[in-house]
Formats: sequence, C-alpha cells, structure tokens
Amino acid sequence: MLGITLFSLLAMKNDKLAFRLFDQNGKSASYKELLKDASDADIVFFGELHDNPICHWLEYEITSDLYAEKGKTLMLGAEMFEADNQLIINEYLAGLLKDKNFEAEAKLWPNYKTDYKRLLNFARDSSLTFVATNIPRRYATMVNKSGFDILNTLDKNALQFIAPIPIKYDSTLACYADMAKMMGDSPTHVTTYIACAQAMKDATMAYFILKNFKKGKTFLHFNGTYHSDRFQSIIWYLKQADPTLKIVTLSTVEQPELDELKKESEGLANYILTIPESMSKTQ
Repeated sequence: MLGITLFSLLAMKNDKLAFRLFDQNGKSASYKELLKDASDADIVFFGELHDNPICHWLEYEITSDLYAEKGKTLMLGAEMFEADNQLIINEYLAGLLKDKNFEAEAKLWPNYKTDYKRLLNFARDSSLTFVATNIPRRYATMVNKSGFDILNTLDKNALQFIAPIPIKYDSTLACYADMAKMMGDSPTHVTTYIACAQAMKDATMAYFILKNFKKGKTFLHFNGTYHSDRFQSIIWYLKQADPTLKIVTLSTVEQPELDELKKESEGLANYILTIPESMSKTQ
C-alpha cells in the first residue's frame, strides 16, 4: 500500500498539472467536494486572479455545473460590472441588445470578451439573474482621494448605486489595515484613503448581493481574491447584515509547484485553487 501511495505522489509530481484544489487546512480536495459545498451554500465567492485563464475556465465550469444542479435557483453576480450598468445588462440579458451595441455602451473590462462575456451569455441563455455588484469607479475614486465624507455631496440619484451611507468601517480588519500599511510604506504612496475606497467597494458589493439574494437560491459571485480572502472584506459586510448566511469561498494562488499548498495560503478560503506560476495570462 505504501508503495502505491509513493508511486502516486511521484506520478503527480512528474505530471504537468494545470491546477490543484486544496481545503483551507492545506489538504488535497476534489472538484466534486467543492461543487457539493457550493450547491448547499447561500452565497459562493469565486476569488479569481483577473488575468488567469484557469480561473476563467473554472468559473464557467462551476457555473454550468451549479446550473445543472440548481436550475433557475442559481444567481450570478460580479465585481467586473458596475451597479450603474445594471439596466443595460438587463436589456442585454433580455435579448433587446446586440452584442456590438452592448459592448459599445457598457463599461467593460479589457478582458471582457475573453473572460466574462460567456458568463454573461450563460446567464442570458439560461434566463438567470446577473447582478452588477460593484460601485461605479468614479465614486470609488472620489473616496480614494477624499475619504468617505465626499459621498455626502453626491446627488440622491447617485446614491442608488452605492451601499447606504455611512457604511460601517473597521480599519483594524487585516484586509484594510494591511492595505493601508502597504500603501503607506510604498515609495509611490497613493493616498491615505485607499483602504476606505476598498471598503466602499466591499460594502457596495455586499449590499447588491443581499439586495438581490433570496433564501432558497444560490448566489455565485465572481471577484478578485482580495475581496473575499480570509473571510473578510465583502464577507465581513454580509455577516454584519445576516450572520446566518451559509457562505463558501474559493481563493486562487499561483505557485512554482502544485504538490502541496504553501503554508501562507492556508486559511485563505474554504477551497484554494492553486495554479502554476508559469501559466499564460489573458491580458
């Protein structure tokens, strides 16, 4: 038996794996386990590396597989779409707009066509809700420059696209404290309010997730890893609003080798997707 185990480990080490899954304790996990936990959850966070093709492939696969299990009770949402684009997204999902018109008028990321378009099209073709959860970038930029108080000067029509103000903000949370320290120590110091802007994004994404989520459904949300790592950021805001939510998270890391999870990545999420550092990029 020991010989078989050693052979399996050696074979895995010699294989050119595109990815491996681990649980939060660093133990090997299967996609089947991830899918089962995701299907039983209220909200699932896929923390991606924005330019990694394995992330985008697996996002589509888990969307498709969850839909096969959950049907119309599956909901989708993403950081990559800003809340003031919800109307045009709804029009696109309803088949009222051609691709070229939607892509000309919506605010889309540079890698939309390669990485996010088929998620939106999956929602359209399956008649699923797709929620634009992120704060419009111009408002995040304002907070980044001037702090939370600048939001009090906005027109009431603008406020519909952000979380209700004032938001709760805990500057001692590691996700914000570490960011503020990192930027403060940087020679290209950006602004003392960068952590506030990050919190405003997190609070807004949590707000629009909860605004659209209904019990009995599963909300699958796509975002950069930092917005859900270590069960903070968006998740902290969700738990402030409803501690009973069953949340499953996946984070993504790149490593030179995939035989085991690096110690510093343990605890990042319920599941950690590991991908070779040599993987090609999508932008």
